[in-house]
Amino acid sequence: MRDPIPPTIEWRRDRIRLIDQRELPARLTFVECATVGEVCGAIRSMAVRGAPALGATGAYGVALAARHARGAAAVRSAAERLVATRPTAVNLAWGVARALDAYERSGFDGALAEAHRIASDDVAANRAIGRYGADLLPEGSRVMTHCNAGALACVGYGTAVGVIRAAAEAGKRPHVWVGETRPVLQGARLTAWELDRLGIDATLVADTMAASLMGRGDVDVVVVGADRIAANGDVANKIGTYGLAVLAAHHDVPFLVAAPTSTIDLSTPDGGAIEVEERDADEVRCVAGTRIAPARVTALNRAFDVTPAKLVTAIVTEQGVARRPYARSLARLVRARARQR
Repeated sequence: MRDPIPPTIEWRRDRIRLIDQRELPARLTFVECATVGEVCGAIRSMAVRGAPALGATGAYGVALAARHARGAAAVRSAAERLVATRPTAVNLAWGVARALDAYERSGFDGALAEAHRIASDDVAANRAIGRYGADLLPEGSRVMTHCNAGALACVGYGTAVGVIRAAAEAGKRPHVWVGETRPVLQGARLTAWELDRLGIDATLVADTMAASLMGRGDVDVVVVGADRIAANGDVANKIGTYGLAVLAAHHDVPFLVAAPTSTIDLSTPDGGAIEVEERDADEVRCVAGTRIAPARVTALNRAFDVTPAKLVTAIVTEQGVARRPYARSLARLVRARARQR
């Protein structure tokens, strides 16, 4: 059966083809990157976004550099440019490092083969995350999401949305509360679009409705993705995630994080060590290109926040489910991944 959502990232004729997520949900279109500069632009503008997707894009970016650059120094410089585009998502640096290491050993062919491996492994990992996560969702669960952690945030299938998708495929009939996710509206534009294509029952809600829904007993579980998970279990994700976790704890609602083990950064001891990206203030002052605030008003636009580990019920990965104490369980899952490579 053909997937209703095409691959987010593909290598085609020495170019990287990406779903242009800036155009959704109005139209499904693609952008092709022929240079590393174009890849960096696509990442910065969020034509492509989501931690696993950035890992694969970064790896393909190294392969693109290796295809056209003259010498190893130029490829290394391109790798540095790619990593600098989005500092919070650890998968980007991880994918770039893997492809660069393969290039150092085997040139362009090695870098491209490694990028292909990262892409195919991502889809397989997400399906495994979905299976583990679906076991944690009761029949008919009312699931709240935030941002987009679906196929568009990955090469395919999805992490948090993958859990919901797997539950639906298992006949569990989940209903999804889709948080709009200000200021760039990835929930309203992307997650709602994916769930509609998948035929999964979903309702879009304002971010500010989360407390009311939980207070009325209308949310059974929260499932979100992650851009970086520290060694102690602190989770960096799209801004607003921390607030949802606080609300979930207050209302005794399980708070699940779904992410591949590549998003676990054991070299980052806790959330305080995670660099949080700040983006253009006009993303807050404008909606879909229309200004909604005075032009000279000051705006702060932190793209991510950090949820303390004590608020996280479980972290679902392709290697299994981690629970507190996370310092021990996350390290065990990372070791399990290393043994498989």
